[in-house]
Amino acid sequence: MTDAGRPERRARARYPFSAVVGMDDLKLALLINAVSPGVGGVLVRGEKGTAKSTIVRALAGLLPPVAVAAGCRFSCDPADPDPACPDGPHAAADARARAARLVELPVGASEDRLTGSLDIERALTEGVRAFEPGLLAAAHRGVLYVDEVNLLHDHLVDLLLDAAAMGESYVEREGVSVRHAARFLLVGTMNPEEGELRPQLLDRFGLTVEVAATRDPAERAEVVRRRLRFEDDPDGFAAAFAAAEADLAGRIAAARGRLPGVELTDAALRQITAVCASFEVDGLRADLVTARAAIALAAWHGRDAVTADDVRTAARLALPHRRRRDPFDAPGLDRRKLDEVLEEHGDDPEPPPDGPGPPDDGPGGPDGGGGGLPDGPDQDASVPPPATPPQAEQSEPPVESGGPGRSGESEPAPADAAYKPRLFTVPGLGEGAPGRRSKARSPYGRVSGARPGARGLHLTATLRAAAPHQRARGRSGSGLVVHPEDLREAVRDGREGNLVLFVVDASGSMAARKRMRAVKGAVLSLLLDAYQRRDKVGLITFRGKDAHLALPPTSSVEAGARRLDALPTGGRTPLAAGLMRAAEVLRVERLRDPARRPLLVVVTDGRATHGPDPARAAGLLAGVASVVVDCESGPVRLGLAAALGARLGAEVVRLDRLAADSLAGVVRDARGGARNVA
Repeated sequence: MTDAGRPERRARARYPFSAVVGMDDLKLALLINAVSPGVGGVLVRGEKGTAKSTIVRALAGLLPPVAVAAGCRFSCDPADPDPACPDGPHAAADARARAARLVELPVGASEDRLTGSLDIERALTEGVRAFEPGLLAAAHRGVLYVDEVNLLHDHLVDLLLDAAAMGESYVEREGVSVRHAARFLLVGTMNPEEGELRPQLLDRFGLTVEVAATRDPAERAEVVRRRLRFEDDPDGFAAAFAAAEADLAGRIAAARGRLPGVELTDAALRQITAVCASFEVDGLRADLVTARAAIALAAWHGRDAVTADDVRTAARLALPHRRRRDPFDAPGLDRRKLDEVLEEHGDDPEPPPDGPGPPDDGPGGPDGGGGGLPDGPDQDASVPPPATPPQAEQSEPPVESGGPGRSGESEPAPADAAYKPRLFTVPGLGEGAPGRRSKARSPYGRVSGARPGARGLHLTATLRAAAPHQRARGRSGSGLVVHPEDLREAVRDGREGNLVLFVVDASGSMAARKRMRAVKGAVLSLLLDAYQRRDKVGLITFRGKDAHLALPPTSSVEAGARRLDALPTGGRTPLAAGLMRAAEVLRVERLRDPARRPLLVVVTDGRATHGPDPARAAGLLAGVASVVVDCESGPVRLGLAAALGARLGAEVVRLDRLAADSLAGVVRDARGGARNVA
């Protein structure tokens, strides 16, 4: 099922599509899009080392050749050229054929690289304004592939959304105004452990497939065997699968020819719309994608009309990622409910098959297989029931000794409902990874000046620096004489993502369920906010005799929600251990990502009933922007959390003075310079 590693990038031959073991759902999803690019592409979600990139790159070798206008950098169709093409007009007879392109978009690409920009070299040497096309132009009528698409910077995501919505790319910059067609098959791969995808971009993918490594030893052995054979002799290995590859390419071409003649009957359309309505997907894009995928499936199988099996398979691929209501929901589809809806609204009285689809759902060839979602327990990614917003703790007694507190822990308390928190920022100006939170110097923000350099060229500043020296440099003609010392790069003010590290007291004194519900609800809210603002979030808990890193710094809100939900409480309070663990986590993270600035949030009542004095541990965190949330309650207050806050140089906020939007809002106010309300 997997082809671990990616040495195919260096190989002389591409790993054959038909040589990938298993991966039936992914093969089928890609073939559906190859037959009908209007389906809208594929998002491949899965753990590392599952051949996601291998099989996507192999697809390019199966796509039919593309007829393009000769000399057109924008791949215009000579039979229907774009009248606004920058390289036009094109003569109908002026055509040539070329292989379909698979264009890769690196996650660190610049905006100019994606959309194109002014040809700087010609502008400076010839004095003319000329447009240099970008990756969107190269991908027109082909495949645009984004590996690790969930890590793509927001400014590139916005451009992709615009191009995918309009089928065109507009470039307005540096005196250049260009519009060109940009219709492409968008394929993305991602590892959910590294963070989720923005909902707007997620919805642009027509189909989604979850992949995982097989646990069958025989299948794993075949994966390794084929990979080793390919590495030893790439050309010979590809030749062994040439017949299967040619068969698949022929089937794709034949299915494309049948596609216009496939009938979407009223009964099939009724099933599609009933399924989408029953699963409460947003908008009508799901209905259109499911219909197009079902038509493509019928054409792939050589049928003249869409069947209920086509609708079932299309829905299983098109709907799971559209059922998510927030990033805490895992993609999924209740298969039993799907079959019930299809049976209720279909004309076929026979019950649906038990398996994922008919035996011929796969692509054929040596490893073809069924085409539904993997078998497994039914799952319904529904919205968690609403809960009361977190309120300040009033009078629930702590569990410090006796009962569950003495034995070590109590049952994990559920979290209050997540809510939209207010924005908080780390003070100062950072240079961390692009995000949406704190102010930073960024290559993607608003231009605020220029400085010597050649990255992100600032054209006006470069010309201004070169202009006084033209006579001394012997300029003749219209070209401008530019030396390396004239180059200026843009200085941009943008936003960065931060590391928000929670240190949460889970000891017996914090075991009051209302208190822990409020704390958990606040952390969940910040997890969701971090997902939207491209932050990393970590969670340390301390109880009993030690501190535990419950959530290593991550951008995965799903992982964070799972860890927080299972957080137990009870036992003694090793506050110093929690602080020392925080210092160690921050030290490691500085080595991994020195530019990402942290924000420490300590949630405690300040008690320390086990371990050394917290004062020395607090000294390890000097200089870290911090907030202490004081959870001490009752008529008599010892002020221990406030004393801890003074040692940390932190803002101190009392829990019983938090409003309905609770912890997240107070943290934001504290980082913005609010008064100490302790």
